[in-house]
Amino acid sequence: MPYYAKSEDWLKQSSLLIEARPATTKVTTTYTVKPARKEKEDDNSSKPAAATTPTTKKSYGHLVLKTYDPISGACLKYRTSKAAEVSRLIQMLGTLGKKMAGVPESAAPAAGAGQDIKDEVMTDAPPVGVVGNIEAERASGASTPAPGTANVPAQGGGGGGGKGKKKKGKR
Repeated sequence: MPYYAKSEDWLKQSSLLIEARPATTKVTTTYTVKPARKEKEDDNSSKPAAATTPTTKKSYGHLVLKTYDPISGACLKYRTSKAAEVSRLIQMLGTLGKKMAGVPESAAPAAGAGQDIKDEVMTDAPPVGVVGNIEAERASGASTPAPGTANVPAQGGGGGGGKGKKKKGKR
């Protein structure tokens, strides 16, 4: 099976194949790193002996993504060696995995569909060391300030802090 030229094409076709047969379709990833090769320059050249030492080439790798369904015989392949694209495709495998597992795309709208969700008022935790009935204190209007916050003026805005300008030394 030939490789797809664009990752978007492979991703779209793979998601369609997984939606059609989620139980039998498999997604396989293979990352291969080729070791660096040593090459010698031509011995017949008139360069000095120091220039004929072996030079190393940069090693590189490539990622091959394959989606295969044994029932239909469909095989979708994509190959890339771009680092940014490799990381993006690895993240997109999570989306394909959700489709294979049968998890809905967005679970938030499904949970609240047709229901009115009411907001609840969250109460603060009591300060450390305060013992007693917090609800009774709130009803009476008395409140205990948090330790260390009484009569503390607000700090001024930014600007002025930091190290300053680097000084020149003697010449």
